[in-house]
Amino acid sequence: MNEVLNENGFPFRGQGGIYLDYNATTPCDPRVVDAMLPYFYEHPGNPASRTHAIGWRADEAVKKARKQIAHLTKVEAHEIIFTSGATESNNFALKGIYESYQHKGNHIITLTTEHKAVLDPLKKLETLGAEVTYLDVEPDGMVDLQKLENAITSQTLLIATMWANNETGVIQNMKAIGELCNQKNILLFSDATQAVGKIQTHPKELGVQLMSFSAHKMYGPKGVGALYVAHQDPKIKLAEQMNGGGHERGNRSGTLNVPGIVGFGKAAEIAQQEMEVDSARLQQLRDKFENTLLQQLELTSINGHSKNRLAHTCNMSFKFIDGEALMNTFNQRLAVASGSACTSASIEPSHVLLGMGLSKHLAQASLRFSLGKFTTEAEIDEAAAIIIANVNHQRALSPIWEMYKDGVDVEGLI
Repeated sequence: MNEVLNENGFPFRGQGGIYLDYNATTPCDPRVVDAMLPYFYEHPGNPASRTHAIGWRADEAVKKARKQIAHLTKVEAHEIIFTSGATESNNFALKGIYESYQHKGNHIITLTTEHKAVLDPLKKLETLGAEVTYLDVEPDGMVDLQKLENAITSQTLLIATMWANNETGVIQNMKAIGELCNQKNILLFSDATQAVGKIQTHPKELGVQLMSFSAHKMYGPKGVGALYVAHQDPKIKLAEQMNGGGHERGNRSGTLNVPGIVGFGKAAEIAQQEMEVDSARLQQLRDKFENTLLQQLELTSINGHSKNRLAHTCNMSFKFIDGEALMNTFNQRLAVASGSACTSASIEPSHVLLGMGLSKHLAQASLRFSLGKFTTEAEIDEAAAIIIANVNHQRALSPIWEMYKDGVDVEGLI
């Protein structure tokens, strides 16, 4: 396959199709790869090796990356703990908090629209004695703050809520949630995997004590993530979940992934400089894409808040269409998703959309499109044309669609 560059300078290979699944993972920025390469062979040191210059050089590279990430999120460098990714960070935060603070309470509040990397650890904690309240969100994907407050009990230890949803892009009102937690003396944890590097995510300013995120969602490498843990007002102490050497100041044992961490730091530095410009451009492209589909396809709708949404994310429902079947008609010309990458093997409807109140049929008729810094306008135009043609074709084959066009009430048939 021949390698080609699109108009934004990103290398695509001939059979790759149009990539609109950036929320699953982003391609590495070439500048990130360039920063990482020397640490695979020129500078192979282990940062825990304190007896020679090669180890010192690795340690300095990790310190630099920690500062770059701390600068992006406006926290202190020593408050960043490196992990293998957001899933590990989520497990560390939730299990570490519960183990350390359950003497203060065993109740945790979360949203039904959280990522499975939050919901599954909470299910595990329930087997260990935790009481977990799972709140549905409003139809626009936002949590009702009054319902959130009403769910708080004298035993509530923690509220866990995503900063921005991975399927709909809906951005929660973290400032208001942080203020509520502060008033009630409750800890606040946020899975900010989709938000960091895309929008301003400053946990200290908003009363968030723990925040998880990953490099591969912000044009860095896979296999490296971070957990922000507040060290003052209050100082949070997590029970260690990974034992075996006391790395990361006793928080998380294991030899650090130096090349990945260097790439993570470089990605954070680039995001600090470019994310606002990227976001503005992507919102224009996404809005054009959405408007084209809404204008040319009837019974098509956007899932999620009209404004409080990531600029690059679009989740749409195409009534009387099966989303999985529609994706199969793209013949690898489009790379899109029907939900989270971590649940893509499931044929069940999206738990996020069900949590927003969508019917099972409409949830199964939905697809997620996520754009990125290497997406071009030409790709957006071509993608819209492919989707319109295939939705129309699929509907033309449907007896229910024909009945609907003839004026028959078909709601009871789906």
